[in-house]
Amino acid sequence: MRMIWVAALLIAAPASAQVLKAEQADAIVKGCAAHARAKGQGHAIAVVDLGGHPVATWRMDGNVFGMMDFSLAKARAVAAWGFPTSGMEEAVKGTPGFADAPHVVTVPGGVPIFSADGRTRLGGVGASGEAPADDAACAAAGIAAAGLKSERAR
Repeated sequence: MRMIWVAALLIAAPASAQVLKAEQADAIVKGCAAHARAKGQGHAIAVVDLGGHPVATWRMDGNVFGMMDFSLAKARAVAAWGFPTSGMEEAVKGTPGFADAPHVVTVPGGVPIFSADGRTRLGGVGASGEAPADDAACAAAGIAAAGLKSERAR
């Protein structure tokens, strides 16, 4: 019975459904790292798909223990919620109980990944190891370097 259910899900998914590809995730970490090197910075960078599964990670030199875990938490937060971690602090203030919800990170550095046309959410990027604004800028630079968007098309 379980096999029938899995087969039905695979048939129901359109063949053209956009998913985050390994090559795109690789381009994101390389773009973020290039941005960081140009500024003399080093980040731990994590790229996850919509399920929060790591697709690519890169720990630049100089990061201490825990930075990769934090970048993964940021990436998973935006994959789960669909908006940057920079907005989660305000969401916590305005939404009772949100702070206790799974995958909430209230520190900038997590940025969602959207398709090149900005219509399809693909996953999230988390960067950690520098000032929160620099972490967020690194993640956004990596997404742009891969030819993808960090904001949904309006």
